[in-house]
Amino acid sequence: MFPLPMFTPDQVARVCENLEETGDMERLGRFLWSLPAAVPGAAGEALNRHESVMRARALVAFHGGNFEALYQILQSHRFTRESHAKLQDLWLDAHYREAERLRGRPLGPVEKYRIRKKFPLPRTIWDGEQKTHCFKERTRSLLREWYLQDPYPNPSRKRHLAQATGLTPTQVGNWFKNRRQRDRAASAKNRLQQDPSLLPSGSSPECSSSEHNPHLQGSSLHRPGSPENSDCSSGTEPQGTRASTPDISVSSDSEYES
Repeated sequence: MFPLPMFTPDQVARVCENLEETGDMERLGRFLWSLPAAVPGAAGEALNRHESVMRARALVAFHGGNFEALYQILQSHRFTRESHAKLQDLWLDAHYREAERLRGRPLGPVEKYRIRKKFPLPRTIWDGEQKTHCFKERTRSLLREWYLQDPYPNPSRKRHLAQATGLTPTQVGNWFKNRRQRDRAASAKNRLQQDPSLLPSGSSPECSSSEHNPHLQGSSLHRPGSPENSDCSSGTEPQGTRASTPDISVSSDSEYES
């Protein structure tokens, strides 16, 4: 173990931040393990209150599969807004993995939706802002603004928007792909309603919109508010558009895969 005089709490926090940025969880775990188990006095209290240290402990617990320790850390320490997105992902991913371990198979979009309802985010890692379809409203507003400017953002713009929203480039790419699909489906439906001659003989606009137009099948006809038609933080696409993929890393139209 490192003797206490070697590192102040702030120095320990800086080391944790640097190791977190490198993504070397094994080295970060070894560093945390090397610290004294109980640091006396004000120094120990400062170390246990330091957000970078607590976030590092949460990351190590997650990557080590110690989900109970992760939940205890996340629920017992109030984190600032800057850490929320990353810690929310850890909370949800841990619950998804536990459920997948019990079921012996990957979860589908609806099952993940039910997990999120069963295990809501603790207020220690959530600012209480109302969410719409899993993405916060301010995030959705920013995505919509960028979409009106450019519905096909290049990789650089995706990365820039990811930083602005706290999402991953993969989630941003997915949102744009899903939005384009919904807009195409709505446009096709409107064309059919305005020009019935486009319909096959003996069909009505109500039934043909989903039965005879491939652009509408499995896209925008889900009922509002359902997990299949949500802009979800898991990044999953609407059911029926394509097969579900793991949470967070979803879209193939982004150059970035997490």
